[in-house]
Amino acid sequence: MAGNSLVNMFKVKELRSRLLFTLAVLAIYRLGCVLTIPGIDAQALIEHFENLLQQNKSNAFANYMDFFVGGAFSNFSVFMLGVMPYISTQIIMQLLLIVFPSMKRSIMEDGGQQKFALWTRVGTIFVCLIQSFAVTVYAKNIGVISLNNEVAFKLLAMLTVTTGSMITVWLGDQITARGIGNGISIMIFAGIVARIPDAISQLVTQVQSGTINFMFVIAALVIYVAVIALVAFEEGGERKIPVHYAKRVVGRKMYGGQSTYIPFKVNPSNVIPLIFASSFLQLPLQVISSVAAQGESAPKWVQVLSSFLNPMGLWYNILQVVLIVFFAYFYTQVTLNPTEIAKQIRENGGSIPGVSADKTEVTLQKILNRLVFPGSLFLAAIAVIPTVIQMIFKFPAAVTTLMGGTSLIIMVGVATDTMAQIEALLKMHHQDGFIKKGKIRSRNL
Repeated sequence: MAGNSLVNMFKVKELRSRLLFTLAVLAIYRLGCVLTIPGIDAQALIEHFENLLQQNKSNAFANYMDFFVGGAFSNFSVFMLGVMPYISTQIIMQLLLIVFPSMKRSIMEDGGQQKFALWTRVGTIFVCLIQSFAVTVYAKNIGVISLNNEVAFKLLAMLTVTTGSMITVWLGDQITARGIGNGISIMIFAGIVARIPDAISQLVTQVQSGTINFMFVIAALVIYVAVIALVAFEEGGERKIPVHYAKRVVGRKMYGGQSTYIPFKVNPSNVIPLIFASSFLQLPLQVISSVAAQGESAPKWVQVLSSFLNPMGLWYNILQVVLIVFFAYFYTQVTLNPTEIAKQIRENGGSIPGVSADKTEVTLQKILNRLVFPGSLFLAAIAVIPTVIQMIFKFPAAVTTLMGGTSLIIMVGVATDTMAQIEALLKMHHQDGFIKKGKIRSRNL
């Protein structure tokens, strides 16, 4: 059945063109991830990371950044920041909508969404400029600049990296419009998957050298499969809130009288809190790490703060857990506003059985709170798995980041959503889907 579906995917003209377009865009994206920006000495860059590897050291900051862009950061490529500045700007814009109600009202007017999208892209340019400047400081500190004119290099690098990030966002939009959808998510997914061969290579090398016990690899693989199963199980869980609509007579016709339900997922915000928390920590981490790369010449407080924000450190993970819980509540409140839902139910003559109309909002808020808290704790537990595995099994950071946290949920979520969209297109053209029974749940990142 699956084999026939794979063949049918390329028989349907619309689906074939969308798949080929998506693959072509991803190929362009991966090409940009290996093109070094002007003014960087590629040989010195390679020697820098090879020396770290020979000394059994790793740059936690570079590993963290590479996680989202498939190694583009260590290459100092034109796409080294990927789509993360865009996501960071989205976080800022969502916070501004809450702080300034007038701004939220303007978004809800005609043409407001287009205006909001424009503001987000303009804000992304400013975030890119800040992060790209930190990149130039980092490049100077590790000694990989080939241009003698430092000012010229900084201007050229900032322009190149900012342009590269905006092109990445545009490529994601093209996948959404002309490909198989969810372009930004697929770009992040491609960056994560691109790290798998290198991670496996590092793991095999350390097993062969005796640094890592092979039984630890088997144990970690079992944990990995178990976590995937838990993520898939959690993604399918939902709480159904029954709603009954009273009969209404409009003219000579009678409307309503049916019963339906509001589906609240166990984790309503999906992977968004993980991405928001990572993006929120990215900018200070980038700036501090760039300054701390000076080594002993860096100020003492910078070295302390750099150690505090080490992605594999205790305090960083505690801060990440707190942010995940916060953003889980924040994003759920924004997307599933109990006040708006209760208002819509009342306006359409509906009610929740056993709940008075004036307590609908309170009831919905209570249900969401009970769902969000365990869901956010589940996400937080998944997020700290890489650190725990690295501490217990001494695995390379490139391997552990793929075994939990944002990477695992993004890979599972994007793969599921992509299959759901392909399934829908196949059935729309009267072709067999991937599965005979049930359905593939769709989700948006």
